[in-house]
Amino acid sequence: MFKLLSCFLFVSSTLAATADQWRGRSIYQVVTDRFAVADDSAPTCDSSARKYCGGSWQGIINHLDYIQNMGFDAVWISPVVANINVTTGYGDPYHGYWAQDFNSLNSHFGTADDLKNLSSSLHSRGMYLMFDVVVNHMGSATNPPDFSLLSPFSQESDFHPECFITDYNNQTQVEQCWLGDTTVPLPDIKTDDSTIAQTLYAWITKLVTDYSVDGLRIDTVKNVNKDFFPGFASAAGVFTIGEVLDNDTTYTAPYTQVLDSILDYPTWFNLVPAFTSPQGNLSALVSTAVLSQQSYKNGSSLSGSFLENQDQPRFQNITTDQALVKNAMTWPFVHDPIPILYYGQEQGYTGGNDPLNREALWFTAYEQDKPLVTHVKTLNAARKLAITSNNKYLTTTTKFLPQQNAASIAISKPPLLTLLTNVGSQGSASASWNVASADISAMSVKAGENLVDVLTCTPHQVSSDGSFTVQGSGGMPIVLLPASSLSTKGTLCPSVATKKNAGIAGKRASAWLAVGGAVILGLFGCFA
Repeated sequence: MFKLLSCFLFVSSTLAATADQWRGRSIYQVVTDRFAVADDSAPTCDSSARKYCGGSWQGIINHLDYIQNMGFDAVWISPVVANINVTTGYGDPYHGYWAQDFNSLNSHFGTADDLKNLSSSLHSRGMYLMFDVVVNHMGSATNPPDFSLLSPFSQESDFHPECFITDYNNQTQVEQCWLGDTTVPLPDIKTDDSTIAQTLYAWITKLVTDYSVDGLRIDTVKNVNKDFFPGFASAAGVFTIGEVLDNDTTYTAPYTQVLDSILDYPTWFNLVPAFTSPQGNLSALVSTAVLSQQSYKNGSSLSGSFLENQDQPRFQNITTDQALVKNAMTWPFVHDPIPILYYGQEQGYTGGNDPLNREALWFTAYEQDKPLVTHVKTLNAARKLAITSNNKYLTTTTKFLPQQNAASIAISKPPLLTLLTNVGSQGSASASWNVASADISAMSVKAGENLVDVLTCTPHQVSSDGSFTVQGSGGMPIVLLPASSLSTKGTLCPSVATKKNAGIAGKRASAWLAVGGAVILGLFGCFA
């Protein structure tokens, strides 16, 4: 018994995640109230009503197979703390961003034991848990707020004086005035006060420790003074990724100096219009991605790349052309940052602005054979295989290879070569790509060898001079891996693979990446 207990303690300590360990992760973002209910029922949920619909931490546990089977090895959940417990002029705080008591949990989502069980259930699968946290503000159902209802900051003097942000070019106003409005004011916590900062540092240490949290997504980072964050990140002791909602890398990059990383919003602002129609500007997308690589402290490999989230309209609210959708969805998985997928994207959800983009997932019955679910599975599998095939993959900077066709992008991150286009599926235009022999050689692929599009399992042969030319079909993306990296006994295109042994990379890459070789060795010792 003692040996078994020691084993579990070993695994737990080994899974304490560093920023470097997060590089290889793939994150699935969940709005807890809308993902799954504990008893697997399917209650009515009208997104426009802004009401609690019944999703819970136990519901997430019930459907971890669904998440893991798509290849995700980290889950980001909604804020967990107790929110204002009344219906406001803007509905219920089902999203979790209107905190009333930092030291209590949101009972709508379950108990402390439920949340601990979610953490342990993820860790037993080698998966990471990311909490969404808010330190900028609290919530109030009235204006002026009744500060005595808030905890641990229950005095008006704990907050900046009431004023609502009207000028986002005024950084002092951005950091010290309030979000929200007179219907639901969000009192701005005085994080520039050292006593208040220390209270928040102690709180996050306890929260992370109590629930064995592996990473934090931090909300509304640009609304908090920068010098608050080094102490907060140190107190947390885990990976931190901040939301800095801005389209300019000059503005967002300094936040990578005080946190591990940020969500790459500047690139997102170009990603959506780039693939919304054949008129999209792919060059602007590439230019911004390169700026992120050059500007962020750790390059862009620790930033978060995404197409959708809880604050923005779903991509298919803008276009439902499936060629454009698949190209846009491919982007986060094939260049430097950590890919993040917002729940429901894989099911083809089309919700518009908040709250319509926060639909209940249970109406899909968590189907796993839909085209976009399959697309996501393949992208995750290809990325993991690339990581295991090249031990420098995660720290090698992506190259964007010049193309004469303005509707085409070629993305090189050996052994992955990804070809994207925005011609769409409706017009007569077609995409083509040309890759020079030097770029093919950098992938350790020789003339006459095959690169396999893992999305269709179609082989494409490198020409005799070592260069590579591909003609697109139906406006679809192409994600290529050398046939020599694919196993005949693996899960990715075994019929055209040339590697004879499955090995770790073929069948069990995700398991090794999830728990690490040290855990495997530790487990051998536990059961020897």
